[in-house]
Amino acid sequence: MGEAQVTGRRERKKAATRAAIVRAAHELFLERGFDAVSVREIADRADVSPTTVFTHFPHKEALAFGDEDVRHERLVAAVTDRPPGTSISAALKAHYLAELAALGSEPERSLLALMEQTPALAEYAERMWFRHEDALISAITAEFGLTGPSDEIRFYVRFALQIQLGAARSADPEPTIDAGFRLLDDGWLRYQRRFG
Repeated sequence: MGEAQVTGRRERKKAATRAAIVRAAHELFLERGFDAVSVREIADRADVSPTTVFTHFPHKEALAFGDEDVRHERLVAAVTDRPPGTSISAALKAHYLAELAALGSEPERSLLALMEQTPALAEYAERMWFRHEDALISAITAEFGLTGPSDEIRFYVRFALQIQLGAARSADPEPTIDAGFRLLDDGWLRYQRRFG
């Protein structure tokens, strides 16, 4: 058996273990609440050791956000792979609306409610969301052909990420997103024109 096949099997096994841990954690969190569930209980339900759980997830809070890497890739791709002629703000706005629409179905809706009821999860979610900041700054900086990010790019990304957080807490997210980007774009569009 070739090295690529061994590596492929190993990666599939890791992904399956990770998915089983996330599934077990979500089931237990939804059954009993985040604070009432131990990592050992999650490990038992997933049929792995607690050490294995911590190998895949450094914090218990991370178990509630098992798809964070995928969300990171989708967010950056919304900017880097947007159709020609689509502004960065329009691409982010469409991405935010699609992500929030996906949260309206189960089990995402129940997990979102759990997060809102659990201060540790709400705080962790906000920290994780701003983890995307550097990647977006780098993508926009590269697109503009700059050697390093400007203050305008840094502020734009920080404020654009903040819009999503505000919309997630809103009963009607679309007007919140519209208002946020309308305010942000007044200054951003003037800055962006410098780069064609």
